[in-house]
Amino acid sequence: MKDAKDPKPYIRFDWAMKRLLRNKANYGVLEGFLSSLFDQKVKIHRLLESESNQETEYDKANRVDLLAEMENGNLVLIEVQNASEQAYFQRILFGTSRLLGEYINRGDNYEKVRKVYSVNIVYFSLGHGQDYIYHGKTEFRGTHDGDILDLSPFQKERFQVDSVSELFPEYYILKVNAFNRIAKSPLEEWIYYLKTGNLPQDASAPGLEKVREQLKIDRMSREEQRAYYRHMDNLAILRDSITTGREEGRFEGRIEGRAEGLAEGLAEGLAEATRILAKKMKANGIEKELIGQITGLPAEEIEKL
Repeated sequence: MKDAKDPKPYIRFDWAMKRLLRNKANYGVLEGFLSSLFDQKVKIHRLLESESNQETEYDKANRVDLLAEMENGNLVLIEVQNASEQAYFQRILFGTSRLLGEYINRGDNYEKVRKVYSVNIVYFSLGHGQDYIYHGKTEFRGTHDGDILDLSPFQKERFQVDSVSELFPEYYILKVNAFNRIAKSPLEEWIYYLKTGNLPQDASAPGLEKVREQLKIDRMSREEQRAYYRHMDNLAILRDSITTGREEGRFEGRIEGRAEGLAEGLAEGLAEATRILAKKMKANGIEKELIGQITGLPAEEIEKL
């Protein structure tokens, strides 16, 4: 596939989610993305607002999220995360748990618990793995015989599902920066767009034709363009701060390792890398709350940098 001639003429997906895709006229973009991910046609019934959708300065710098409801009533939580976060797996768990509690009324039977899909688009190296798409679901496996606990025939009929895992939240993690191949499937075409902000000329995945029509940068007003480019500049600063901090920290670690022993030197080097990263992020105007979230440093130490 060949890239379009214009260099990145399309709005990045994270910006579109926050500013454009909540408009019903633009649902086709999200429906196409979700249809490609789930390999089935998805029709969004409506978008839902909750605490997770409220914009704060931290959200603007770091993440966006969106909650959709499909025609069958299932909930889909979509989150885009730009900054590295050590406890992101716990964050995913917290997000789905909060949804389960928000969308059931006190006194309702547990049969009212909704199915939740957590879709996470991350632009950093999360965990240790070589793939770029991961899918997680809940199973109960016997500790002695290794068999999987199944639903009874009555439960299958009552709940209209075939397995226990279909009742529990499911998780998708798309590590878009790890994608480095030619896009051959609809989902890979979407991953290509998520990573590059561009489209192959012959892309045919559901929803991407809507991206061509609705998410072109030159369709934005001048004010919207200025805000969009500020967002892109902030992301570039964030990425540069993280990369530089890691490189300088590794160098410090090697020096300390030679002088005082490898183990002690590497530990000190890691701590120094964290301080360097935090200092550079602070100098570039990154919010202190975000710095603490990424580095794990307490607010008092960040204040002294």
